[in-house]
Amino acid sequence: MAEVSTNALLPETFQGTAADIAGQIGLMWELIKAPLIVPLLRVAIYICLPMELMLFIERLYMGIVIILVKLFLKKPDKRYKWEPMREDLEIGNSGFPMVLVQIPMFNEKEVYKVSIGAACNLSWPSDRLVIQVLDDSTDLLIKDLVEKECLRWAGKGIDIRYQIRESRGGYKAGALKEGLKRDYVKDCEYVVIFDADFRPEPDFLRRAIPFLVHNSEIALVQGRWRFVNSNECLLTRMQEMSLDYHFTVEQEVGSSTHAFFGFNGTGGVWRIAAINEAGGWKDRTTVEDMDLAVRASLKGWKFLYLGDLQVKSELPSTFKAFRFQQHRWSCGPANLFRKMVMEIVRNKRVNIWKKFYVIYSFFFVRKIIAHMVTFFFFCVVLPLSLLVPEVEIPVWAAIYIPCIITILNSVGTPRSIHLLFYWILFENVMAFHRTKATFIGLLEAKRANEWVVTEKLGDALKNKDKTKPTKKPRGSLFGDRILPQELGFAAFLFFCGCYDVLYGKMFSTGYPRGHKLRI
Repeated sequence: MAEVSTNALLPETFQGTAADIAGQIGLMWELIKAPLIVPLLRVAIYICLPMELMLFIERLYMGIVIILVKLFLKKPDKRYKWEPMREDLEIGNSGFPMVLVQIPMFNEKEVYKVSIGAACNLSWPSDRLVIQVLDDSTDLLIKDLVEKECLRWAGKGIDIRYQIRESRGGYKAGALKEGLKRDYVKDCEYVVIFDADFRPEPDFLRRAIPFLVHNSEIALVQGRWRFVNSNECLLTRMQEMSLDYHFTVEQEVGSSTHAFFGFNGTGGVWRIAAINEAGGWKDRTTVEDMDLAVRASLKGWKFLYLGDLQVKSELPSTFKAFRFQQHRWSCGPANLFRKMVMEIVRNKRVNIWKKFYVIYSFFFVRKIIAHMVTFFFFCVVLPLSLLVPEVEIPVWAAIYIPCIITILNSVGTPRSIHLLFYWILFENVMAFHRTKATFIGLLEAKRANEWVVTEKLGDALKNKDKTKPTKKPRGSLFGDRILPQELGFAAFLFFCGCYDVLYGKMFSTGYPRGHKLRI
């Protein structure tokens, strides 16, 4: 049968050569496997298993705490003092604090109207509200459109300011910092930040500001993101699953137990005094929001997350845009951890348990270990072990724990639980990019401060059938449409799977060898 297959597939003149090459490859593999591959793979397993256990314990802890929070903890308006803001006939609107709304923008042609409109429609006395559009656009046509939109709302009696800078120094952090320096801001007590694709409900300030007014220890009130395009495609559904867990579990647990979580950069209200005490906005990493949150926390300020205070936003709908976003979100925290870990350790204003939570849980496990164990263990070590029968991986590490972690991650989006299989594949693909970005941040390598603004489409996709299609410039074949890195790993995993099906002991004997995982 083997001879028939060989004769059918290869000309007679090449059969000897093919057999020689295959034999040489097999011989080389056998020569290096025992002295090199097996020891290295065992060392990798010894490193990965503790990392997996750390991630498992973290997820289990978060799951237990969120259940206790939902069952026994009072609502935020019962735990903290909260009274609605009301107009007073005698003093008028002076009882309302001055609030600054900052909207940072960069070439936001598709969403500038809806974001400015949502901010201008906030239910807050117009004489106690200042809206600041921080436009760093490089496209002159878009700058002109944004300025005209600001003038249109100003004509309706809204105090809206259109601000531009000479350079984009510091990117978003630089724009926010520059905005707070304006003379008209000195009377404002609070600042709320909305990225260009965020659309707050009119009552956003009336629900959030009272927590800050009546609780002087609170520096930040963070709202939850809701995604207007989550049903657009499978990519957005996968993102929704990951982000819903972040908001439903991670933010809620951090707020309820330690009054600390990472500011999400938008959809939140800050006390300006807390920003100033923490040292203001800094552009030393690509996560200026997390940087400010950690520094403010070390000053003793508390944060409050409101899960029912929701803000509409948009998810990246192209893989290229999402990949750039994930690079920034993975590289930035790792780089910030490198810069701040000793500062957190030496801090004397917060207790040791909060330090442990920030260093170990918030940074080390979630921002570093989670990416690395997903990539190295599940995408490299586990597949390689299929080619090396001498290496054993316990069933609990290869099946039971990953299944529990996956189930715990799915609680944030129950409606998408049937997509768990695709979500696992998606997260494994992204683990490669996140791990690479994490190492870049830890080592402060070349792309550590790379900032690419996430493309926003607004209603462009919704209206694509009603409007004449515009011709988009075609991207390069490699990098935009053909992704060699992802395809390379796909080929590697496919080869390992096929090898195990053909030669794995489970399929040749009918039962698994010891505790070795067989796919």
